Amino acid sequence: MDRKIAVVTGANRGIGFEICSQLAAKGIGVVLTSRDEAKGRMAVAQLRSKGLEVEFYQLDVTDASGIQRLGGFLERKYGAVDILINNAGIMADAEGSGVLYVQLRVVRATMETNVYGPLLLCQALIPPMRKKNFGRIVNISSGSGQLSEMGRGTPAYRISKTALNALTRTLAAELKGTNILVNSMCPGWVKTDMGGPNAVRTVAEGADTAVWLATLPDGGASGGFYRDRKAISW
Repeated sequence: MDRKIAVVTGANRGIGFEICSQLAAKGIGVVLTSRDEAKGRMAVAQLRSKGLEVEFYQLDVTDASGIQRLGGFLERKYGAVDILINNAGIMADAEGSGVLYVQLRVVRATMETNVYGPLLLCQALIPPMRKKNFGRIVNISSGSGQLSEMGRGTPAYRISKTALNALTRTLAAELKGTNILVNSMCPGWVKTDMGGPNAVRTVAEGADTAVWLATLPDGGASGGFYRDRKAISW
């Protein structure tokens, strides 16, 4: 069987970096993308020093033309990638922000990264997957986007993650009957720059479910929302 190739966005640190590490440790070729080229190349060097096969591609997920260039690069080099993990994300809400006062520019910026970027990446990378009838799409979402348990605060972030979940469901429905599986996952409260020092989970714990979904066997689940490898409510 041909070696699988995975693309992980926003992966120079935190959960994305750990996902790259875990996938590469399974023998999967990894394309680590990062908006910051210097930080991305440092991350790749760190992983390569452990004997892991990882390459770097500079990508800002808010740059539509950059996403198209990535798609062209990947198609020329690999024909099609097998795994796309939409990990890049921001939480731009001011501390203590509420929906009545959030600035529209904050909502727009958050949606550009957390929703429109993943949408464009799926549009660029899924068509080649369809030709080979194999693909695994994992959208890194959050419990903050659950409608069933929606709370207050960080409205731009919450709205973006709910929309990302809608993208997951829509894609899964459109791809039903193919061997392209699309799922969302919540990593939980993880010790990252976003999660902060008081978070209760390690990056390894946060990345585990994403890696599990990225390596599902044929006939695996699609259109679900997961945490700790278990389905959770939308």
